[in-house]
Amino acid sequence: MNDYRFGNYIYEKRKLAGLSQSQVARLLGVTDKAVSKWENGRAKPNTDTLRKIAHLFQVPIDELLQMREEKKDVAIHKIVITGGPSAGKTTGLSWIQNAFTKLGYVVLFVPETATELISNGVAPWTCGSNLEYQKCQMRLQLEKEAVFEQAAASMNQEKVLIVCDRGAMDNKAYMNELEFSQVLNEFRTNEVQLRDSYDAVFHMVTAAKGAEKFYTTDNNTARTETVEQAAALDDKLIAAWTGHPHLRVIDNSTDFQDKLKKLIAEIRSFLGEPEPMEIERKFLIQYPDVKWLESLPSCRKVDIIQTYLLSKDGDELRVRQRGENGNYIYFKTLKRRVSDASRVEIEERLTQDEYLRLLMEADPDRRPIRKTRYCLIYDNQYFEIDLYPFWSEQAIVEIELREESTDIRFPKELKIIREVTGDENYQNASLAKRQ
Repeated sequence: MNDYRFGNYIYEKRKLAGLSQSQVARLLGVTDKAVSKWENGRAKPNTDTLRKIAHLFQVPIDELLQMREEKKDVAIHKIVITGGPSAGKTTGLSWIQNAFTKLGYVVLFVPETATELISNGVAPWTCGSNLEYQKCQMRLQLEKEAVFEQAAASMNQEKVLIVCDRGAMDNKAYMNELEFSQVLNEFRTNEVQLRDSYDAVFHMVTAAKGAEKFYTTDNNTARTETVEQAAALDDKLIAAWTGHPHLRVIDNSTDFQDKLKKLIAEIRSFLGEPEPMEIERKFLIQYPDVKWLESLPSCRKVDIIQTYLLSKDGDELRVRQRGENGNYIYFKTLKRRVSDASRVEIEERLTQDEYLRLLMEADPDRRPIRKTRYCLIYDNQYFEIDLYPFWSEQAIVEIELREESTDIRFPKELKIIREVTGDENYQNASLAKRQ
């Protein structure tokens, strides 16, 4: 959950001064990316930089310090509803409006950018190239989200849900690797920051996979895909989002009404309505074939450092650095056990400074856990395979579920040794204990 209020404050001061992000960055001696992250609510400047900002904009340093540290009693969540063509997104958005308004949320919808552009004459075939079109689409997507975030932060409401009808990572499915790299450079961002700027992602599988008789493009003039093309595009979209810490796939294993009920249930579970319950099952497996994992388009490698903090009353409190290629995001997580498989879990996004400060509260009896995680989508289920540097013959695979009785469909390439759900010996908190 990003801190949009502080970011909007910096944005408004910059605009009032008539400065661009690049100009502010040069005057403060920071990068353009740093200024962008402040304004998007994904990070906050340190105290020394805050003093420079106060001088630049001629505002009291105390005001900025208070603004930086202040926590509003408002919950703003930004989620993505994505999926292949004819997946039921339009109806799904209507259900979301009805369900979460009743739960006391102000629900804001960021409309699908590609449809807006293509329906109004801006398309890959009208622009100079697909790359130029993708730059236009990305710019409009990010600007629209920033506007909705600013509006949400200004609202006197306890709970605001921003729902993006597709997110920025959807664009990746329509580009080759070189084009995507150039778009990232254009906007001075990276894949981790772009993908994980959303709090959760819900992928609705196209009707072209499992419900072919219902597949149609009649409800969207911007869509022209055949059944085969739609299924292939659906796979690319899933691959683009794989690696996100909260990705859920809503398939066509039920009728359409139950598919929508599952979507609502997954969002409710994520938001903690009525309680943020996590059901997780864990299995000990033989050390997997890493080359096989890395060859899969629906698999993504993530590096994790997990540090346990001093806590009380049997709670588990930890901070986590998560990312790849030197680009990271940070979380604080509180876990409270309900049963062997079920726990109440409350997670909060941190800035880098907040993460570093919390490291000072590390539990001295536990060492930081470093692991390489492979996030794998298989048969519409999201597996997390953890490889530890102190194991060479075994690893752990985890899956989060809405119901403990849900059937798990493992890839045949994963060799299950046994289930270790509830086994203290295989909990990260136990593995972190100093010998």
